[in-house]
Amino acid sequence: MPPPQPSQTKAGILSPFLTPNWEEWQKVCPSMQLVTVSDKCFLYHQGESCTGFFWIKQGVIKLSHLTLQGNELTLALLQPGHILGHLSGDSVMQTMEESAQALGNVALYRIEQDDFKKLLFHSPEATWHVFGTIYARQQQIERKLRAILTQPVEKRVFSTLLELAKLFGTRCTHGFSLEIFLTQQELADLVGASRPVVSTIMNDFRNRGMLDYTREQICVNDTALSQN
Repeated sequence: MPPPQPSQTKAGILSPFLTPNWEEWQKVCPSMQLVTVSDKCFLYHQGESCTGFFWIKQGVIKLSHLTLQGNELTLALLQPGHILGHLSGDSVMQTMEESAQALGNVALYRIEQDDFKKLLFHSPEATWHVFGTIYARQQQIERKLRAILTQPVEKRVFSTLLELAKLFGTRCTHGFSLEIFLTQQELADLVGASRPVVSTIMNDFRNRGMLDYTREQICVNDTALSQN
């Protein structure tokens, strides 16, 4: 497998929406404002109402769903350029089916739905970008579902770590260091497994030289990348 190219991957997602023309955009979207969310704080909770869109400028947002049995399912990790919030076609209050939580400090543009519609009519480029990000998220969730149904947990953890290295990794001495840190419980929620099982697998990967991790960092080594 060729080495991940995190900067190139991100550039395609980020451009051109991280530095909008404020004067032009605010003429079309007077409700648009830049908001910040601190690490581990929630943008909204499952079951709450939401009427606006959020466009991620900086940082990572985790989407999760809490089942009736009390199990948390991590649906996706959204990076800069992705959108979330009220995505239905009507303007009434929407009860959210997932929670949105910041992993690290996050900056977002908040836009009311009617203004967001105006922006899409005003900018075909923005419309295409929204279509692309929604499609990419759908593909990510479908890949995760197929993996849970068909792959053993070790393979799911391995594939997830490689995907995270591509999306959030920066080059380090031994491979790619993740710019975000997930606890073993969060990684278990992401792959649909229990924390003890994921902990055992992570320790095995470390013993085999495939990765290293501390309380603050996960590093996916080049030896793991070459095995995919």
